[in-house]
Parts: sequence; C-alpha cells; structure tokens
Amino acid sequence: MFRRDRGSRRADNDGVEMNGGDDHVTPPHQSNEKQSRLPLHRPEHHQKSKGLNPEGESNRRGIHPLHFIRICFRSSCTLSMIVNLLWPVVPAAIAVHFAYQYREERKWHLIIFILNYIAMVPSANLIGFAGQDLARKLPKAGGVLLETSLGSVTEIILFVTLVAQRQNLPVVRGAILGAILANLLLCLGLCFIAGGFQREEQVFHEVISEVGSGLLLVAGFGLVIPAAFASVYSNTGGDSVDPRQGTLLNPEFQHTIIRLSRATAIILIIAFVIFVYFQTTSHEGLYDEVLGADEQRDKDRHKDLAKMKLTLTECIVALVIGIACTAMIAVFLVTEIPQIIGEGRETPYVSEAFMGLILIPVVEKAAEHITAIDEAWDNQANFALTHVLGASVQTALLNTPIAVFVGWGMTNYDLDLLFPTFESVVLILAIIVVGNFLRDGKSNYLEGVLCVCVYVIIAVCAFYYPSPEQQGAAPHGSEGEH
Repeated sequence: MFRRDRGSRRADNDGVEMNGGDDHVTPPHQSNEKQSRLPLHRPEHHQKSKGLNPEGESNRRGIHPLHFIRICFRSSCTLSMIVNLLWPVVPAAIAVHFAYQYREERKWHLIIFILNYIAMVPSANLIGFAGQDLARKLPKAGGVLLETSLGSVTEIILFVTLVAQRQNLPVVRGAILGAILANLLLCLGLCFIAGGFQREEQVFHEVISEVGSGLLLVAGFGLVIPAAFASVYSNTGGDSVDPRQGTLLNPEFQHTIIRLSRATAIILIIAFVIFVYFQTTSHEGLYDEVLGADEQRDKDRHKDLAKMKLTLTECIVALVIGIACTAMIAVFLVTEIPQIIGEGRETPYVSEAFMGLILIPVVEKAAEHITAIDEAWDNQANFALTHVLGASVQTALLNTPIAVFVGWGMTNYDLDLLFPTFESVVLILAIIVVGNFLRDGKSNYLEGVLCVCVYVIIAVCAFYYPSPEQQGAAPHGSEGEH
C-alpha cells in the first residue's frame, strides 16, 4: 500500500539510511519523503540501550506494572488478544486439579484435562508474545531464530514432561511427529489461506523455502530410518517388531534400536547447530535482507510501530511467568492422559494416536500458529514461512533429540525413535506434499485449503486408529482389511 522508488529503497522517513550495512541516523527534518515511506522504528524511540535494535526500543527502563499488563494483554494482534481472554481459565485449571485430582469419578479427570488443555493456550501465547518483543531488539535473523526457539519452549516442556512421567511412549512419539504435521499442513495451510484471501498469490524467497524444505526432508528420513531398519530386520531375522504398534518383541534387539535412536539424535542435533550457524553467521546478511524487505510489505507496520513495547526486563519477567504457568499446566495435563486414552478401560475418550498426533501438537503450537497466520495476513510471506519451517526443523533436529537425551538419562526408560508404520508414512508424504507446494516460490489459497484437507484426513484416521489393546485382539492378517 506504500509505493517506493528503487533509488530510495534504502531509506526511511525517520532518516535511517543504510550505508554498507551501518545505520547512519540523520535528523528527521532532513528527510524529504516522510509521508511515503515506512519507518524502521518510532520517531520518539531514540536508542537508549547499546546493542539493541532501535525497532525494539520501548523508551522505558525497568518494569512498570500497569504498562506491562496493558501491553501483554493487547499482545501482537487481534487474534492473540482474544486468546488472552482465556487467562481466567489458568487459575481455574490449577484450582480444579488440586481439588479433584484424587476423585475416582472419571468425569473429573476429563474436566481437569479440558481446563488445563484450554489454559495451555494463553500461557503459551504469553511466551510467544514476550519472545516476539524480545526478538525485535535483535538483528533480523537472530531475532527470528530466538522467537522460534522460545515458541518451542512449550513443546520441549510437554515432551520432557511426557518422558519424565514414565508412561505413554506411543503418545510421546505421536506428539513428535504430530508437531511437525501441525506446522507443515495445518499452520502452513492456514497461512496460505490468510495470505491468499486478499491477493491473488504471495511470493516468498527461495532461500527460505529451499533450505527449510531440504532440512525437513533430511530430518524426516532421519526420524523414520530406525522404524524402517526395525521393519526390515523383522522380516529377515524373525518376529522382532510389531509394526502396527511400533513395539519391540525382542529385548536384545530393543537395545540395538535404542543405540540407533541415540546415534540418530546426536546427528540431528549436529545438523541443527550447523543450520543455526548458517542462518545467524555465514548467511546472516542474506536472511536480514530478505526479512527486512518483508517488513516493508507489512500493511499494518505503521500500527505495529505505534504500539508500546516491553522493556528488556519486562520481556524476561513475561517469559518467566509464561514458562512457569506452562510447565505447571503441562504436568497437570500429562497426568490426566492415561484416563483420557482409556488405559485399562474399554471405552477411551480418544485414541492414543489422536492424542499424540493431533490434540497435544495443536495446543502446544497454538501461539506459534497465531503469529505465523498474522504475518501471512499482513503479506509477510517470508516471515510466516520462516516461522513455520523453522519450528518444524527445530522440532525434528532439536526438540526430538532433547526428548531422547532425557530418556537416556533416566534409568530403565529409554525413548527410541521406533515410530509406527502409519505415522512414518504420513510424515514423509506430508513433507513431500509441502515441498511440491513450495517449489515454485508462490502460494495461493487453493494450496492452503489442500494442506488443511490433508491434515483433516490424517486427524480422522488418527481418531479411528485402534488402540494397542484393540490391535492385539484383532487377527494379525486383518491390518489390510476394511
């Protein structure tokens, strides 16, 4: 909505001129195009803190309680502000857990689960908003990486809590793959829809799409190779693995799979470190250029710049509050999962696969999805794609190895990467589908609708996916029937 000629592309109406990568500040009265260019930061926000990006300056220091509450409630966009209306559910969920956790009636376990499930959304949203405000104070590439990492805190907390509870290994594995599927299909699809709703198509840079999709393909193969290895070994060396449940029948072979999973986790985390170096050091200028140009296409940028910002201290306080609430709620949520999936009961509320692949990933990724969809709506396709692919890459290359390492450090509770055949196939197909959509560097609402449709199909399959008890009761040859 703002036109800029090619020769003036490197200047803004606040007099910030880019010369050889250095910011030279000139007085506002020397700018001749004040009415036609988007500013990099608010005019009254003179840089007061060394090392901070002027765009992230709050023009305040320390913590001011009223400003802190007001800024956190208004959040980054309207949808995020609506989510903050759920904050009263947080104390209610905590209170109900302590009051009724030992009741034998099954309905109370369902109520506790639902309340904590809802309470997870505003808690994670606070982490996402505080991370976003903190990221504004850093260079573009490093800020996006920090924001994505803080957005994954909720996921790491849930993974670690699930492993630490020493139960529901299939749910842990399902949550790992489900988080990637929720990003690639649900969130990316909604971003394509939001971006294509107001325009014919959106264009994104090839460095964002190619690097992200390439890493995902490698990570996807790395995650499913232990399952493929176990399946082939089972066919050639005896009945060592049950591919329907992803469980090992031979204890000696189980140790082999665990060692293979640990080796894979180490390799994946090395790949993540190299990716971080690529994005923040060796190719930082390229990412800064791409994302900087994306900011100039933000139709609501003038509104964002006019908003009050959190101080550095307030960002840290908000992160501490959000992480503390999220950790507490995650423990309460995970504690109720056995009751919800019906362990030891004939009628579960939902299947084990649906809990792992759909329910947990949707709630843990809610804040990140809101941020990415808002960016796509504002025509910041590269930012949205960076958040979606970055979050997926971080789940595969960092969060999954962390869960494996946590299980490695616990006695007699090793987490392996032996995913069931259904989940492994779904993951690889999803990565291939998204890679094809990203190949041309353009997106539209049709591609978004197709991604969401694929995700809904997976959700329906997961809902009807039989529990281990039902699979054990079924004849071995009935897998391919119906």
